[in-house]
Amino acid sequence: MRLLDTLRRLPQPVTAARLAAETEISTRQLYRDIATLRAGGVLVDGTAGYGYTLTEDPTLPPQSFSRLEIEALMLGVASLGDLGDAALTIAGRNALARIVATLPDRQARQAAHATMRSWRPTEPRAPITIALDLLRQACWDEFSVRITYRDAHDRRSEREILPLGMSYSPRTLMLVAWCLLRQGYRTFEVARIDTLMRGTTSFRPRRVQLLRDYVALRAAEWKIKDQQAALPMP
Repeated sequence: MRLLDTLRRLPQPVTAARLAAETEISTRQLYRDIATLRAGGVLVDGTAGYGYTLTEDPTLPPQSFSRLEIEALMLGVASLGDLGDAALTIAGRNALARIVATLPDRQARQAAHATMRSWRPTEPRAPITIALDLLRQACWDEFSVRITYRDAHDRRSEREILPLGMSYSPRTLMLVAWCLLRQGYRTFEVARIDTLMRGTTSFRPRRVQLLRDYVALRAAEWKIKDQQAALPMP
């Protein structure tokens, strides 16, 4: 499966040396694995010294997209690189490679020559030093985390929070959470979190309801602000 994923992801034809390096095996083992894939019905064209091309992958069902849908997929995954989240970017590229591998030849060529591009913002993003994988896992599995946080005035605080979701913007990454210290919703700039550790509090299955309540609270606040802004000036 690792070899198949690599064949789907890399520009083809892919040399044996590149495939072996990507999958962390010897070239001799790679040749055996290529033979195993072919015996299993995977159509891999090419030979040693030239490179390999995955032309038919029976492990994935066929897909079909319009040209604009293909452009949207390519543009969306390319835009992940602007977020400064390496793991998310790699995951998106791997998922896209699996999708492209299921396309008919004509549509696969359209994906390879997409006309739309995404460019990184000129404004630098604040660096993130904590383990985003742990933060994501805490959101998915609904357990608390302990953080050390610096606010805009560089004041430090330690608190335990229930992470609800993250919001990516061109400038920074924000975290919406329920703060156990303040007993209320708080929004944290992830780049200002200096330390992150797994907490001991589980809030399953409350995450969805907490998020709904947060959205309702913010919507009510925005409605009040809009009404105040519409009032005539005295």
